[in-house]
Amino acid sequence: MKLSLITVSYNSASTIRDTFESVLAQTYTDIEYLVIDGQSKDGTIDIINEYAPRFKGRMRWICEKDHGIYDAMNKGIRMATGDIVGIINSDDFYHNKDAIENIIDTFKQNPDVEATFADVRFVRPNDLTKTVRYYSSKRFSPWMFRFGFMPAHPTFFTYKNNFDKYGYYKPDYQIAADYELLIRFLYNNRLKYKYMPIDLLKMRTGGTSTASIKSTSMLNQEIVKACKENNINTNLCILYFKYVVKIWEIILTKS
Repeated sequence: MKLSLITVSYNSASTIRDTFESVLAQTYTDIEYLVIDGQSKDGTIDIINEYAPRFKGRMRWICEKDHGIYDAMNKGIRMATGDIVGIINSDDFYHNKDAIENIIDTFKQNPDVEATFADVRFVRPNDLTKTVRYYSSKRFSPWMFRFGFMPAHPTFFTYKNNFDKYGYYKPDYQIAADYELLIRFLYNNRLKYKYMPIDLLKMRTGGTSTASIKSTSMLNQEIVKACKENNINTNLCILYFKYVVKIWEIILTKS
């Protein structure tokens, strides 16, 4: 079973080596690795060129202007030739060598399952061993989209043909196209999914959706938009409940 793994990059020189090393370290090797760069100016391209030979033909990459991160993700999905597709961001990394092997085993052992997801750790950019928040997808259910909850997107894997059937990321979203896509796949089209009770990868804090009050506000507005487009009744007041849960997760991580 072939897996297509996609990394979108733009000026990611300070972090993308960790991403590459974590993919190279995987025990499962039937991986097609697609790197979609948006014309980086900071040395990212030099790093891609440095690492490409180490993948021994398993990496394909392009460097061209895009219309945002979701447009770039769509490019990667369209290039994919694997049975299964997943995305790992250029500032995230797998910290266990059997991460992809666990994903493949889940699909092989559950032939009726069409999607899977797991847990993530948020770590400090200046100390990758320091977990500041543990995000578990264990309690997720599609009705929770209304309250702003979704499975951890970087742990989401599904069959390539589901994108062909149900659509790609909507590039008119700036922050929450992943949220909208997961609603479409898991809520509207009822893809059968399986939660994997594993700590799949680490994410650095300080991503686009939490970079500022302005971006947080935009995120919530786009979540409301995504819900309405998919016939889920919600509003900004309902969404703020999720921040209570986030605070609780941080407290539990520190305790």
